[in-house]
Amino acid sequence: MTCARIPTKYGDFQLCYYTNTLDKKEHLAFYMGDVSEADDVLVRIHSECFTGDVLGSRRCDCGEQLDRSLQMIANQGAGVLVYLRQEGRGIGLLQKLRAYNLQDQGHDTVDANLLLGHGADERSYSLAARILEDIGVKSVLLMTNNPLKISALEAEGIKVNKRVPLEAPVNSDNESYLLTKVQRMDHLLQFAPPSKPIKQRAL
Repeated sequence: MTCARIPTKYGDFQLCYYTNTLDKKEHLAFYMGDVSEADDVLVRIHSECFTGDVLGSRRCDCGEQLDRSLQMIANQGAGVLVYLRQEGRGIGLLQKLRAYNLQDQGHDTVDANLLLGHGADERSYSLAARILEDIGVKSVLLMTNNPLKISALEAEGIKVNKRVPLEAPVNSDNESYLLTKVQRMDHLLQFAPPSKPIKQRAL
């Protein structure tokens, strides 16, 4: 719909606002430099996380990943961050908070979503692919730890030439969450094992 210059601590970006007829949400592209018709563009597909991105929650790695990806784009001088409005792996903020309460009772992040009647991960990346196509990106270097995100983009016709790891610091509040990502969602992370094992509960 429109784009505007956004000055940040890492330099000037362009913020572009998109509408669509599939999920009726407003998705965003935040980019720096000349990326149209470019190959090997540094790209981050970031799903909205109000608690991590805005409030600085330590329960996840989202806020750190958002900040680090912008810094990496700025260091490169060009790149795109696609910001998808699919909070809580697609279940929304209300259900994510309910899932947090279940996690505090001992369930991991996957089982919490399942207990609420959702899938472990309900996100879609088709609109991210359409945004990248609209910007004119020809191929990407994808900042992610999630191999499913790579295959999803490639299935949508986006050429991913390389995965760029994007790991965040581990703390006492997110270590179990990160371990669950590795053990149950096949994320590619390297970190010290948590101080105590995750409690597994039958559904």
